[in-house]
Amino acid sequence: MAFLSKRIMTEISRTSLREHGLAVMFMDLGGRVMDGSADPFGALSAVRRRRDNALQESINQGAPALFYPATGLMAWVVAMEHRRMMHGGIMVGPVWIGVDSEPERRKTAEYLAGRGMPARDAEMFCLNLPARAEAQLRPVAEQLQALFYQVSGWNAELMKENRVRIQQQDQINQAIEAQRKSGMPALYAFEKERILLAHIRAGDRNGARRLLNEMLATIYMSSPQLVVLRARAIELISCLTRAAIEDNPMMEPMIERNHAWTENLVKARSFEDLSQVLMEALDGFIDAVYLHGANRSNAKVRQALDFISANFAQPISLRDVARTVGLSPFRLSHVVKDFTGRSVLQIIHQVRIRHAQHLLERSAKSCAEIAYEVGFGDQSYFIRHFRRQTGTTPRRYRHSREAPSETTE
Repeated sequence: MAFLSKRIMTEISRTSLREHGLAVMFMDLGGRVMDGSADPFGALSAVRRRRDNALQESINQGAPALFYPATGLMAWVVAMEHRRMMHGGIMVGPVWIGVDSEPERRKTAEYLAGRGMPARDAEMFCLNLPARAEAQLRPVAEQLQALFYQVSGWNAELMKENRVRIQQQDQINQAIEAQRKSGMPALYAFEKERILLAHIRAGDRNGARRLLNEMLATIYMSSPQLVVLRARAIELISCLTRAAIEDNPMMEPMIERNHAWTENLVKARSFEDLSQVLMEALDGFIDAVYLHGANRSNAKVRQALDFISANFAQPISLRDVARTVGLSPFRLSHVVKDFTGRSVLQIIHQVRIRHAQHLLERSAKSCAEIAYEVGFGDQSYFIRHFRRQTGTTPRRYRHSREAPSETTE
């Protein structure tokens, strides 16, 4: 179980007070205070329920969740997660966002007193609250979330996945709305499939995702019924698989993966589930096309690439690959170089870096964790090769993605 030290709580509390003039309170999953501070809403069951709901919303959204304890008041909760284990949340506020006058504050104090807070405490509490513009609160909440994960070093893997999923769905919803306003035809065009394939062949992951979101919006516009959406999604997966194999017969193993994705699409119970499976399939296609390249016809090269693809996270050498395909290391080196233009070691490093990029984009794991997960035994060695292949460091690469970094590297 992750340990939330007093040092971490103190540093975050002091930073929040110094930079924003706002107090924070650390709670466990049961809503009990962890840092010894007074809970202003401890006796108010209705407000505690709203706070508990905000904690769950923060987990589901992967972001701070704002809630209203009473008229004129706003607070927010940041969930605390480490490697898919939830450990509670941080409440910030409340602050006063209503009409800032003494009569209005006294009305809210009366409301709190009527629900269990001592009248004198409620009056002093409301009169002393800092006033803030509501529009300022979301950025402050996001800064606090980034601060917590930076100071603690915890990895919010589940929350980051949820945030990516929400962002993807928002993009799809925006595309749906844009198509409604523009009166675009409901059926997505063959031209978009062609462009999507071009993005996949080029390894343009972000461009492919944006276009797939547009296609998903168009599919939804054609018919929001799940049975129709599922059929269209399966059709799209099959189209991509067929095109990949036609481009390169060595992509035939994608047929098996196509069967697995199709099974997941059949099991999907919502449009969001369908979208998630298609995004996973898209990543799979891009990785496979990148690994195999185009027009590779040597069976030994294919075996070598398949072995590297399946074992890149393990310690593997030229000798290991050669033994697997039944060639001497010297002969395999020449064959692979002739057919791919790269050495076996270069291919191993490129596959590892490719997967590292994916983890940097889609997980909250630290640089050190990613280095070991993709097969680099040394973090500095990983950073050196990452910079050599991408022109930047893993940390800067993560910051350049849409989702903000939550870890220190």
